[in-house]
Amino acid sequence: MKILVTGGGGFLGQALCRGLVERGHDVASFNRGHYPELEPLGVRQLRGDLADRDAVLAAARGVDAIFHNAAKAGAWGRYDSYYAANVTGTQNVLDACHAHGIGKLIYTSTPSVTHRATHPVEGGTADTVPYGENFQAPYATTKTIAEKAVLAANNADLATIALRPRLIWGPGDQQLLPRLVERAKAGRLRFVGDGNNRIDTTYIDNAAQAHFDAFDHLAPGAACAGKAYFISNGEPKAVREIVNALLAAAGAPQVTRTIPFRAAYAIGAVCEGLWPLLRLKGEPPMTRFLAEQLSTTHWYSMEPATRDIGYAPKVTVTEGLERLRASLHHA
Repeated sequence: MKILVTGGGGFLGQALCRGLVERGHDVASFNRGHYPELEPLGVRQLRGDLADRDAVLAAARGVDAIFHNAAKAGAWGRYDSYYAANVTGTQNVLDACHAHGIGKLIYTSTPSVTHRATHPVEGGTADTVPYGENFQAPYATTKTIAEKAVLAANNADLATIALRPRLIWGPGDQQLLPRLVERAKAGRLRFVGDGNNRIDTTYIDNAAQAHFDAFDHLAPGAACAGKAYFISNGEPKAVREIVNALLAAAGAPQVTRTIPFRAAYAIGAVCEGLWPLLRLKGEPPMTRFLAEQLSTTHWYSMEPATRDIGYAPKVTVTEGLERLRASLHHA
């Protein structure tokens, strides 16, 4: 089967491309840049921007299914840049599906679409946890718009599904772990609150597996069609425990220091004001959205995903940490 993966050069994107090739599919990746890591896999790389409708339509011509994984992520940046990538880009993917008669769309969403300030979630599902409101971050706002559009597009001709993997980590991660290590080594890492709030995380192979399970089960009228699912390892742990375990795997210093939520939130508000005023580059060290995320309990039930797409995490957190440690040791 011919499959297009958007953002195939990214962390999850490469895992998707690798797994799809191993399953015998003809895979193409739509990226803004070129990724040498995809060459040994035989993945065709198509250059373009998600916001360019003609480029997306051209890339999707002749494919049978799309894994729409590409997005602009982060806790900071101009709203219009997030909107162009996440909303306009997703609409272009939907238009491509309709224009070319593509029957399956697997969309990579995020639990952030349900974020509600400091409201904790324990064992929630897509049926019990509503969409968030008054987001303090353009990422969550635009991903919510995009997810709703994907699910609304589900019909007899196009089967759609949205997966919400939580904090993906593992070998090959160039975002989460490097940032944690850098800040830990510089002594700039703090837990917001006491660090005992429990959160879900997802090992990279499990995140990819959920997408393959969705692909296998997705069809018009299927139980999973037109629905969203939280995805994780199903092993919620205290932020303090999982962060220090990741740092230990990387041989980085452990974190013990904390900052009260109110202080972190106030610092975030100040940073959000100073960064555009002083035209500072990069992301601020704290934002209000980040303070809320880091201090709040968020973990979800895997039962709906297991029931409807057969998802069951195959790699435990303990095994994943061992693999991560080994990969970094041999790097």
